[in-house]
Amino acid sequence: MRKSWDRLLLKRLHRSAVLLRALAILLVLALTACTGAAAPPATPAPAKAPLSIMLPLHLIQPPSPELVEELERLTATELDLHWVPNEIYNDKLSLAIASASFMKATYVNSLEYQYMKNAIRLGMFWEIGPYLWDFPNLRKLSSLVFEESAVDDKIYGLYAERPESRQGILLRKDWLDRLGLEPPGTLEELYEVLRAFTRDDPDGNGVHDTIGLTDRNDLVYGAFKTLSSYFGAPNNWGLVHDQIVPEFETAAYMETMQFMKRLYDEGLVNRDFAVTSKQNQRAMLVQGQAGVYIGSMADAQRLADAAQELDPEAEFTLVNRILGPAGYRVWAMPGYGGMFLFSKSAIQTKEELLDILGFFDRSMDADVSNLMRYGFEGRHHVIEDGKVSLTPETEALRIQEVNAIHTLMIGERTNVNLLPIAQYRPLTELAERLIKDNTRFTVRDATLNLASPSDDEIGLELKSIVTEATYHYILGNLDDDGFRQEVERWKANGGAQIIEEYNASYGRFRGSQ
Repeated sequence: MRKSWDRLLLKRLHRSAVLLRALAILLVLALTACTGAAAPPATPAPAKAPLSIMLPLHLIQPPSPELVEELERLTATELDLHWVPNEIYNDKLSLAIASASFMKATYVNSLEYQYMKNAIRLGMFWEIGPYLWDFPNLRKLSSLVFEESAVDDKIYGLYAERPESRQGILLRKDWLDRLGLEPPGTLEELYEVLRAFTRDDPDGNGVHDTIGLTDRNDLVYGAFKTLSSYFGAPNNWGLVHDQIVPEFETAAYMETMQFMKRLYDEGLVNRDFAVTSKQNQRAMLVQGQAGVYIGSMADAQRLADAAQELDPEAEFTLVNRILGPAGYRVWAMPGYGGMFLFSKSAIQTKEELLDILGFFDRSMDADVSNLMRYGFEGRHHVIEDGKVSLTPETEALRIQEVNAIHTLMIGERTNVNLLPIAQYRPLTELAERLIKDNTRFTVRDATLNLASPSDDEIGLELKSIVTEATYHYILGNLDDDGFRQEVERWKANGGAQIIEEYNASYGRFRGSQ
């Protein structure tokens, strides 16, 4: 990363410094005269290749400067990392698209990638498929994921690998025990836990100061989309009676809104959830103000540790199976959590593109990938018998100094160069097991291999109509008819064309089978 070094010259020492330099020069000349040989020229350090990257910051702060400097040293790259808080990342990305002004590499999550396809077709990004075979690590990335993420059968991005679905429910186990409740297994049992955590003094302090659910201003990675899975809603788009339909035209989506409105009306969720940031959402759980968090189960151990620092008696457990009207269901991402795209305006030549691809290839080597995943040996972890031991004592340091850099990793879960973990901590082990169990009943987007040029072009803009209508319904500003009117507005502004194009694409796909 760029460093600006201030050189301060003190007037009192100026003459002495000049004299010392003169003496040094005389000494070198004298030694040269004695040996009869010229002093060899110093070998300049190899120049580092500059690389600017825009990527989301999911934690409070970016990785430590020491970690980034070591990454730069190992990869011979001068990194200019533009960390954008995750809550405003999509806004920042929209501005970049509108102005056609990108960093050399830009991270796009799997949901927003759909809406980047028009920019890709307009020639804003490099096609990288023809060059992948030239790199020993990149050539090993999944051809299935590349096929899934291709645009017009061409590869444009390097993917950040994630499990299909990490979604589940994190609960205060000590509160369940105090109230004589079991972890929920159905939607009504989940409601009852949320009600009891709000009304029945789960922390035993005699004060009405807790709520059931802590949620945030995100209908996807917050609670709403996971709850909609439990109710049986499609994942963005579904196949209903042999027709492609948007999720918000299904009865299950309406039932999810009604459930969330019930929680809101009864005070079982934070009243300001529609404007609550991810950090504040988590803080309510950590500080004992709320007892249920619906989101990524991979965060469970970290959140539990933070809560136990404030309340050593706090205990947590996880649930991933909630039985709904359509059985067990949970929404799935594609085979990737996000993509790195490479700007043609910022990367002028093929040679520079190859240098940047070389950085990502190098990042998968053993020394670099283990640094990015686990941090510095001795400070953030120890290695025993070829395995990484992640101790509770270094957990806080890893979160603070290392974890943010995970967003920069590609092909993480299948990278054979990453050292295995010796033993997971209990809640992490449970999370990994339940994440694996999720794969048995994931729900995928029905349009994954279908095409709609209109969705690529205006889908992101239209999405805000339904997003705002969903919030307004939950908050009581719209009734059923009012919500349906907003859906009709979505259709009138181009949504009907999107539905027609997806169904035409489905018809062609079905006819080719």
